[in-house]
Amino acid sequence: MNSLPAKNRFFVDCHVFDKGFQGTRTYIQGLYLELIKDHDKHFYFASNEPKNLKVVFGNQANITYLKYTSHSALIRLLFEIPLLILKHRIHFAHFQYRVPPIKLCKYIVTTHDVLFEDFPADFPKLNRLQSFITYKFSAKLSDIIFTVSQYSKVQIMHHLGVKNVVVMPNGVDAAFFQEYNKKEIKEEVFATYGIHDYLIYVSRWEPRKNHHLLLKTFINLKLYENYSLVFVGNDTFHNKEYDQLFNGLDETIQQKIHSFKKVDFSSMLLLIRGASASVYPSRAEGFGIPPLESIAAHIPTICSNTTAMSDFTFFEDYFFNPYSEKDFTEKLDMVLKNKDAQIEAKRTAIIEKYNWVLAAEIFNATVKKYS
Repeated sequence: MNSLPAKNRFFVDCHVFDKGFQGTRTYIQGLYLELIKDHDKHFYFASNEPKNLKVVFGNQANITYLKYTSHSALIRLLFEIPLLILKHRIHFAHFQYRVPPIKLCKYIVTTHDVLFEDFPADFPKLNRLQSFITYKFSAKLSDIIFTVSQYSKVQIMHHLGVKNVVVMPNGVDAAFFQEYNKKEIKEEVFATYGIHDYLIYVSRWEPRKNHHLLLKTFINLKLYENYSLVFVGNDTFHNKEYDQLFNGLDETIQQKIHSFKKVDFSSMLLLIRGASASVYPSRAEGFGIPPLESIAAHIPTICSNTTAMSDFTFFEDYFFNPYSEKDFTEKLDMVLKNKDAQIEAKRTAIIEKYNWVLAAEIFNATVKKYS
């Protein structure tokens, strides 16, 4: 592919594919599955385990997979990536949050949020300091700055002191919109995990994610008498309040609470489809895609109404204030008793506004200005 003009060569840092399932991986996967349809561009996807990338993006003429030799983020950013950019004559390199300090091509950075500045009490001090320094440096060094919501755009411009931030909303994977047989899904979930009739919360573990509010309400409403509670997501920061609540529960109740980590996409989709209801009580998000995914999968869902999630106006009565136990309790009780008669209208709204075709159009239009 050396015959391709340099401006058509895109390097994509995909180290997040070496870890568990998370939001940044969803973002890269959804966006680039759409972008690679353009065979006038060549894409260089790099990670420690390129075989994981091949499963997602497949083998086609305009894709080259590159392997990192080090698992160290510092070595990757300081040495490996600049050398790969130089070797393959890259024109644009796309990163999440942090870029290499040595700049040998045009940089694209996606800064999903700066929540550590908006909600400092929810983040360790050292993490906040490191994030602020590296995010600001990366944004200043980059030619293009993308983010995923209007809320994040305003906060990034304010805290990092940059301009011309472009909003490119996440899309919801088409797999969530596929039809399925609920009875068969529930049977598969029971055969695989031994659970049925459950509430689900998909999110990594951090204090701001409010797992403790869901657990507390689950107990107060005695939902354990008829339901199990399922958490899907990896650990990021410790939630002491949740642990104190959980450890104080009777063992029979603890057995109704399940936490699954390092869950792959197909397993996550299965668990979402099998749920009676989905809950998203996070206090702060740069975007917040899980409630959109569960609605797309026909699952009655209640969602926090703060930060970027306030854009999801179609939730209407299924919105709640995550700082109000009373509001959350009422909405959780409502969604279990009444389900959601408007779920099809919500699915339509999500398809129209949050799709990767639209995101790719925004990406290409922005990149064209810098080519």
